[in-house]
Amino acid sequence: MGKSVLSRIVVVSNRVAEPKAGKSAGGLTVGVMGALKQQGGIWFGWGGTTCTGEAKDAELKRRGKITFATIELNETDFDAYYNGFSNGSLWPLAHYLLGFFSYDRSQYEAWRRVNTTFARKLLPLLEPDDLIWVHDYHLFPLAEELRRAGVTNPIGFFLHVPFPGIAVLQALPPWRQILQSLCMYDVIGFQTEQDREDFLECLRFAGLGGDRRGNDSGRIEAIQRRLTVDVFPIGIDVDECAQQAQESARLASVQRLERALMGRPLIMGVDRLDYSKGLPDRFRAFDQLLSDYPSSRGQLVYMQIAPPTRAGVRAYQDIREELEQLTGNINGRFAEPEWVPIRYLNRGFARPTLMGFLRLARIGFVTPLRDGMNLVAKEYVAAQDPADPGVLVLSQLAGAARELTSAVMVNPYDGRGVAEGLQTAASMAREERVERHTDMLAVLRKNDINVWRQRFVEALENSRQATGAGARESAYGDR
Repeated sequence: MGKSVLSRIVVVSNRVAEPKAGKSAGGLTVGVMGALKQQGGIWFGWGGTTCTGEAKDAELKRRGKITFATIELNETDFDAYYNGFSNGSLWPLAHYLLGFFSYDRSQYEAWRRVNTTFARKLLPLLEPDDLIWVHDYHLFPLAEELRRAGVTNPIGFFLHVPFPGIAVLQALPPWRQILQSLCMYDVIGFQTEQDREDFLECLRFAGLGGDRRGNDSGRIEAIQRRLTVDVFPIGIDVDECAQQAQESARLASVQRLERALMGRPLIMGVDRLDYSKGLPDRFRAFDQLLSDYPSSRGQLVYMQIAPPTRAGVRAYQDIREELEQLTGNINGRFAEPEWVPIRYLNRGFARPTLMGFLRLARIGFVTPLRDGMNLVAKEYVAAQDPADPGVLVLSQLAGAARELTSAVMVNPYDGRGVAEGLQTAASMAREERVERHTDMLAVLRKNDINVWRQRFVEALENSRQATGAGARESAYGDR
């Protein structure tokens, strides 16, 4: 990578996830921290608190080669930016769930203002040689704001969720402005080839460009700028997951669950309580399994962990109530004195405990209605005992389905088909389970979290010649 070892990485995300002692980090944190530890730099974002009026300058905490820089956000703007436009407009569009979509121009304007705040507070921290790596849909327009302020550093963007096709994107009134904002990045990364193609189609439909340049399929031209648009499927730290899952088998909570199962196969789901995860559909599919395959009754146990998210938003309260009702109905009809079919846990667990649960599960149940990647699917595979692994039942609409092709694939909208997939997994012979697991583990190792990080940083470094380096004098003035 040559010069990249001399360049700081400046990571920008909606929320800064500073690792805490005794807690294991998730996939994004592992990848970001790997880049920061290697090259040094800053992780910049919201610190979790709000204020009235103008936000203060970033609070800095130095940890070795890494500086964690956090800011407050205006209380009124934050609600409109986060719960309003980001998660009321962009999130449902990205997941093709227009029934949950809403749009309010004042929320969009607040979203823009917050991105302006991010740019203003980041500017004083930048150095001429920095590589800037922005994450996710909350910050679509950040590069545009930084360019307006005179920043010429390479700026990359990685989208963790799906990118909608043009027929869906057009439901958003400022869709063209958002595409124009994205074109101010030098590198744009997506989880899958389909996401990339949808983005390019949107550019062409809008008349903004999107044509490939030369023999490099990743280089395009849009709004008179040349940029790289490529696929960077996020991975996991395979060895860390496998080791943690193996060690966690000794945890008291994992051993208690194993004893409670009394040798019955465990079906395991771990998801945030979000409508994109298809949890009600998943519960109904399990109901279908018990109805269509009587031999599964008294045998299979389905445990779903779904910690609450976005408290106070009605749509999420509705899902929780629906899941509680479905759990009661299914358990009421099928339970026996010594067997309860569904264990629904509406709370979070420490990562070591979750990894121990995943290793114990005979079936990993991952059926989102749509997902950018879904790292739980990958963690489930890594957590298994290679000599006697479980089976992954995976939604074909998750980004992970493009890589984990040896999973049992299902359409989450087809309840009977999902039930058949569960039955296939439950009755699969050990030889086939080992073969499928071996194939998927090899894929995970080939494209792990370190490969994801290295490829993106290299692409960002390679864009330096096209963009120039260094931050010009801030349009916001000397700070």
